[in-house]
Amino acid sequence: MPDRTDPADPADRTRPTGPGPHPHPHPARPRPRPVPLSPRSLLALALVSLIGVAAFAWPFFASPESQVGAHAQDAPWLFAGLLVLLVGVVAATISEAGMGAKAVAMLGVLAATGAALRPIGAGTAGLEPMFFLMVLSGRVLGPGFGFTLGAVTMFSSALLTGGVGPWLPFQMLSMGWFAMGAGLLPGARRLRGRAELVLLAAYGFVAAFAYGTVMNLYGWPFIDALASNIAFHADASPAANLARFLAYCLATSLGWDLGRAVVTVALTLTLGAPVLRALRRATRRAAFESAVTFDPPTP
Repeated sequence: MPDRTDPADPADRTRPTGPGPHPHPHPARPRPRPVPLSPRSLLALALVSLIGVAAFAWPFFASPESQVGAHAQDAPWLFAGLLVLLVGVVAATISEAGMGAKAVAMLGVLAATGAALRPIGAGTAGLEPMFFLMVLSGRVLGPGFGFTLGAVTMFSSALLTGGVGPWLPFQMLSMGWFAMGAGLLPGARRLRGRAELVLLAAYGFVAAFAYGTVMNLYGWPFIDALASNIAFHADASPAANLARFLAYCLATSLGWDLGRAVVTVALTLTLGAPVLRALRRATRRAAFESAVTFDPPTP
């Protein structure tokens, strides 16, 4: 059975639909398909995610008697260097498997747009409009493209704003997860209209808090345990450190994360419909599954 577009998009309907002969019928357009992923890309993405979880959550798994606690100040730096290599490997693997010239061009445009949006609200109560673009792009173009877009956008915006430091690899990985999660939401082929916007807004709200919470794990081990009872303590049990971390999040980043979540929801509900249509139209015309060919010059 041929694959037809969703009738919810008026621009994609097959016309005309009335009875009688039509000398110039409009053929049905194909659905916009996300950038494909190979098994090798999926494996690389899964491995880097597992290592990333370890890079963020090691304070909760290290026992007080282990040598990890003695290097609490060094571990974030070591993981930062490792994550740079791993994120690069995943991006290269995804690019090799399914991102041709057309997908790379779209990646560049979206990454540049996201990098330009980030300074608009940087440093202002979590007003970060780039997050809604990551949600919509990941939704349309798929989890693999979303992960690569999130990592590249964060790297580009850091160069633009001067935010390069040991925290950058953690931001790249977190933003990659943020955009990838939107591509894993259900109903990618059928759900359209207001219901889809509500789903994306709800995801953006929850993921905005998750992003801030995960990024708190980067800097939390750097805090001197003697300075505060909410800092990481190498001699404390995992349960005690978890309680300290939750108190740290409530005391330091709750307001910032709330601002990010509210802005993401507001932009998704107000601008989501036209942006989704534009992304799907561009994806459909790009036809990522078709190889780019060039006709030989005519004599």
